[in-house]
Amino acid sequence: MAGTSQRPDDIEIARQVIAEEAAGLAALSRGLDGGFTAALDAIRAAPGRVIVSGMGKSGHVARKIAATLASTGTPASFVHPAEASHGDLGMISRGDVVLVLSNSGETPELADLVAHTRRFGIPLIGVAARRESTLMKQADIAVMLPAQPEACGIGVVPTTSTTMTLALGDALAIALMRGRGFTAEDFRAFHPGGKLGARLARVRDLMHGPAELPLVARDAPMADTLLAITGAGFGVVGVTDADGGLAGIVTDGDLRRHMEGLLDHVAGEVMTPAPRTIRPDALAAEALAQMNARKITCLFVVDDEDADRRPLGILHIHDCLRAGVA
Repeated sequence: MAGTSQRPDDIEIARQVIAEEAAGLAALSRGLDGGFTAALDAIRAAPGRVIVSGMGKSGHVARKIAATLASTGTPASFVHPAEASHGDLGMISRGDVVLVLSNSGETPELADLVAHTRRFGIPLIGVAARRESTLMKQADIAVMLPAQPEACGIGVVPTTSTTMTLALGDALAIALMRGRGFTAEDFRAFHPGGKLGARLARVRDLMHGPAELPLVARDAPMADTLLAITGAGFGVVGVTDADGGLAGIVTDGDLRRHMEGLLDHVAGEVMTPAPRTIRPDALAAEALAQMNARKITCLFVVDDEDADRRPLGILHIHDCLRAGVA
C-alpha cells in the first residue's frame, strides 16, 4: 500500500507467531485425555444449559464458545464472572453445567461463580494450564491445556493459550454436534439470516406453492395456454396429464418454434416433454446451478418418490437471487 513501509522481519515475525500457536494446537491434540470425554458426558447428561465463563481474553473466548455451542444444538449462555457476583448467579441453576476458562486457574473474579457451583451441586468443568490451580482443584472435571509458551515473545500476552482454548471449545461443540446427528438443516434453523441461511435454504423454503402453479391440461387450447403463461408471470406453464402429473412445459421458446398457426394447436402439441425438475428437499443452490447451466429461469418442483410426478411448486431464478443464494 502506498505510503506504508514494511520492516524486513515483519513476515518472519508473523510466521513465527503462527508456528508457535500451531505447535500449541498440536500439543493440545496430543494431550487430550479422559478429562475431555468426561466433559462431553457431563454436558450430554445436563438437562439445562452450558454456562460458559471466563475473565479478560478468556471471557472473549468463552463468549465465542457459548455461541458455537448454541448454534450447533447445545443450549449455552455466557455469564460474565464480575456480573455473576452482582446478581447474574441467578442465571445459573441446578440442571446446568458450568464451563470455566482460566489459563492460570487463579483468576480472582471467578471465585463467587465457582463457589456458587459448589454450593448448589452444579457440575463444574475447569479449563486451565495449571493442574494444581484453585480452579482445577475445585472442578469436578479438569481439562488441561498444555504448558506452551505464549507466541508474543515476552510470555505475557494471551496468544497461544487463547488459541488452544478456542480450539478446545470448537472440539467440544463439534463432538456434541456429531454425537446427536446434527444436520445442515438443523444448522440452518439457527441461522435463518445471512449467507449461511441462504446457502442452506431448501427449494421448499423458496418455491411458489400449488396455489400459484401455472398449469394447463394436454388438450388445453393455446389461447388458454397463453393466458396461463402471461397471468402467472413465470414465463412458463406446466402441462399435466390425466393423472395430474407433469407431462411437459410450454416456454417462450416453444411458442416461437410454433409461431405459425400457433392458435390452431393444443398445449400437448407445443410443449417440451419430460422437463427438468427439482426435488423439494434439494438445496436452493443446486436448483440455481441447474438453471444457470441450462440457461433457464424456472424449475417445477416434483417429488422423486411420486410415480405420477405431480407438481408441488415452481421455483424462479429470481426467488433464489432475492434470498441471497449464489
